Amino acid sequence: MANETNYDSLFAKVVLDQDMATAEELRDSQKELKMRSQTSPITLKDLLVEKNYITRSQADRILRRLTESKAAPHQIPGYRILDKLGSGAMAVVYKAEQLSLNRTVAIKVLPKKLSENPEYVQRFYKEGQAAAKLNHNNIVQAFDVGEAGGYHYFVMEYVQGKTIYDDLAQGKPFPEKQAIEIITQVAKALEHAHARGLIHRDVKPKNIMINTAGDVKLADMGLARGTQDIEAAKTEAGKAYGTPYYIAPEQIKGEMNIDGRADIYSLGATFYHMVTGRVPFGADDPADVMRKHLKEKLIPPDHINTQLSGGTSEVIEVMMAKDKNDRYENAEVLLQDLDAITNNQPPVRARTKFDISEFKELENGETLEPAHEELPYIDELIARYRAAVIALAVTSVVLLLIVIVFLVKLTT
Repeated sequence: MANETNYDSLFAKVVLDQDMATAEELRDSQKELKMRSQTSPITLKDLLVEKNYITRSQADRILRRLTESKAAPHQIPGYRILDKLGSGAMAVVYKAEQLSLNRTVAIKVLPKKLSENPEYVQRFYKEGQAAAKLNHNNIVQAFDVGEAGGYHYFVMEYVQGKTIYDDLAQGKPFPEKQAIEIITQVAKALEHAHARGLIHRDVKPKNIMINTAGDVKLADMGLARGTQDIEAAKTEAGKAYGTPYYIAPEQIKGEMNIDGRADIYSLGATFYHMVTGRVPFGADDPADVMRKHLKEKLIPPDHINTQLSGGTSEVIEVMMAKDKNDRYENAEVLLQDLDAITNNQPPVRARTKFDISEFKELENGETLEPAHEELPYIDELIARYRAAVIALAVTSVVLLLIVIVFLVKLTT
């Protein structure tokens, strides 16, 4: 038996995609799989269950998904399926050739079982329609949506490269300069989307791709929502849409008036992960992760990566402010600070936000830092000094009078 079969590789990818186990747990299991291959062969699926990294029911669900995914739709008019790129909870993605234009594309296909649910079908088409409104170099371009042979499909730009998550899964942070370059390109993508009334709502490392030319592409508009879509906002009120490790507090609360600042928070959480090598808030239970987003104070990223510049740390902290009013008001303003730190200058807007927060503390009756109390403290010292000098002078005069009286008595 091979150390790790193609089936094991597919199984591992689904486990990672669905956040059922961590990259470290998978590496541990794959290492043991290799050691046991000669003595007591076992599949990765069974080993993960044995080590309690996933449950038996989770393993069975993944197995069913992999089995179903083999039934690929090879007859989409105008396209020739070349290869399977990956699969997730909502779709399978294939590499294909668009015959009319002789170009390579990616085709996202909704599984047959989900096609029977009108809600999933509607969401699938909304993703295609949302992506079609956008035309930007840093956003994966949409080409077509349709249905063939009972399969609903969405044709998009094929990005040959990798995701940010692929590198983060190795447990290594990105160099600061490279991270800033990537985040800047995503911020430009968000600026474009927000200007057209769309909020992504699921900015995370898995949805940020880098092609072989180094261009960054924001992908997956599956959770995108129009800022003017009041009906959708009402339907989704009170529900948390997003990925726990990167979700904004207002998304967790299910607020109706979500705007671009939610994407800025998620991009900040992604930025944090990239420069520190770990997510901002970690826990075994997704509910605990989201609770931390709401309640727990963020550890400044430069406290974890001590090589990180103070300017970059400040930008991330403002991006991830729990109150959206304390964040960058839009992607355009964020880009100004990203440009500043790129050029080794201080992030003006971030520092302005910190100054404003200090005034808010004063409003709430909280004391300022000792540095702000310097002048009143000096005035008090001066007053005490003057009193001491006067007292000393009076004492000296009294002593002098006593000495004079004593000398007079001695001479008489």
